[in-house]
Amino acid sequence: MTLSASSPVGIFDSGIGGLTVVKAIQALLPSERIIYFGDTARVPYGSKSQVTIRKYAQDDTGILMKYQPKLIIVACNTVSALALDVVKRAGHGIPVLGVLEAGAELAVENSRNNQVGVIGTRATVLSNAYPLAMNALNPEVEVFSAACPLFVPLAEEGFIDHPAAEMIAREYLLPLLDHGIDTLVLGCTHYPILRKMIAEIAGQEVRIIDSAEAVALKSKEMLAGNGMLNGSQCHVFPHLLVSDLPQKFKSLCELFLGKDIPDVELIEV
Repeated sequence: MTLSASSPVGIFDSGIGGLTVVKAIQALLPSERIIYFGDTARVPYGSKSQVTIRKYAQDDTGILMKYQPKLIIVACNTVSALALDVVKRAGHGIPVLGVLEAGAELAVENSRNNQVGVIGTRATVLSNAYPLAMNALNPEVEVFSAACPLFVPLAEEGFIDHPAAEMIAREYLLPLLDHGIDTLVLGCTHYPILRKMIAEIAGQEVRIIDSAEAVALKSKEMLAGNGMLNGSQCHVFPHLLVSDLPQKFKSLCELFLGKDIPDVELIEV
């Protein structure tokens, strides 16, 4: 497989959440071609077993590999926590970047009091991957985690500022805030869709770490280091693939990205 700077960046997630990564990469690297796969038939991943999550990671990587990507971004914290090795193996030497490591690194850099909160799916929180990653960078960091399983369906339904969403968010976040955290990691790529509401509850003293922004910065660093940044001045809309409900995905994309988008391609997994 011959790769070049014009080869695409492949991104996958369990649903629409990874569009936060697409948006961040487009903002930072507008010339990059993006192939995005959202596994809308099997969302959410965070409530599944590790065996199932690892199988899905294998499937998702195989779909992206058909497009010969120069970089694979795992825009799913659950897969980043439990199956990054599967993606690397299936990628046959193509660089792989997980949102978890990028988010952990940015959180450690930004915390002033070494008290960091992490919110994510049950699978991500139970994996203990964020505390391990942060403590490897700074053993002084104390990490407080909370599973927020209802955030993914709320984001998928577009309940961005719904009163029910705010009530649920307070239930999840207030116990974390009681620990005196000064940094909060959105440990699932669906959560930035609810960022405004989360930030209002957390307050101005708490720095919100969006793993999508973190992974965009890391992507630029990796591509530049490999001499693979696309120098073209053309801005191409991402090629969007889903495993179910393309029309619903298209309408949510338009709501989230704020623009009309081309048709979404339906594929089998």
